[in-house]
Amino acid sequence: MALAPDTTRPAYDRDLPTTSLATPAEDMRTMALHSVSWGAVIAGAVIALVAQVILNMVGLGIGLSTVDPAGNGTPTAGSLSSGAGIWFVISGILAATAGGWLAGRLSGKPANTTTAYHGLLAWAVSTLVVVYLLSSAVGGASSAVSSTVGGAGNLIGGSVKTAAQAAAPSLPGMDNPFSNIESKVRNGTGNDPEALKNAAVSAMRAAVTGDATQQKDAQEKAAQALAKAQNIPVEQARTQVADYTKQFNDTVAQTKEQAKQAADTAARVGSQGALYGALALVLGALAAFFAGRGAAVDPVLTRTAVAATTTQRRV
Repeated sequence: MALAPDTTRPAYDRDLPTTSLATPAEDMRTMALHSVSWGAVIAGAVIALVAQVILNMVGLGIGLSTVDPAGNGTPTAGSLSSGAGIWFVISGILAATAGGWLAGRLSGKPANTTTAYHGLLAWAVSTLVVVYLLSSAVGGASSAVSSTVGGAGNLIGGSVKTAAQAAAPSLPGMDNPFSNIESKVRNGTGNDPEALKNAAVSAMRAAVTGDATQQKDAQEKAAQALAKAQNIPVEQARTQVADYTKQFNDTVAQTKEQAKQAADTAARVGSQGALYGALALVLGALAAFFAGRGAAVDPVLTRTAVAATTTQRRV
């Protein structure tokens, strides 16, 4: 049932109707002035991505030109990773500046705050695209683009591997510390070389890798098997077993130490890469924001001149 015009509002309903000092035309102008132009944002993000690709290709070209296959004058892993990180930061700032300025300019907004936010949005969209390409790399084209866009990141990753290899040079038999010992055991001669050598190798492996509490018995069995396999006295075989055991333990200890050094180096270089990436993102966001702020357009004004009229007074 419709309410009568003279119906009073309930006492508990004291909310006033929405009022505004601005006219509807002014409200619409304000909304249009501060609305988001997604076309401009996407255009700025595309320009930022293309600029990032070009700059990273330039950085990779410069970095590869410094590598000498002969090893003379080739930069170290530390300097290579530092240079790649600095270039990654610089290229990110330049690309974000280009994309932010174009997004703010194409938005057509005369308000510099609005164009600044357009530049920031363009930076955010391009950053999400780069992260997606680097993380998923779906398809051949995506893999190519992601590897190009992340050229500096890949260079840092290569530097991590190089640094790890530099920190932990390969040792003979590092993958299998027992391989050298086995080859030495098989170099002897005997009445039945193959069977005796296999038995000696098995006994020697048990002596160096078996339970520590039973190591003495295992070494004695290895000495007996080695003496039969190589036709040498048992005392000489015991001396060889002791030498082989010491060699095995030293190789394992060196392997562990160098693996620890490689892990520390990789962690340090990876940490530097993460810090460079965070710094590039922060500086890129600021560059895109201020570039978009400076790209505000001047408003186009239409003025109608009032014609001046003169009146003559007649007497």
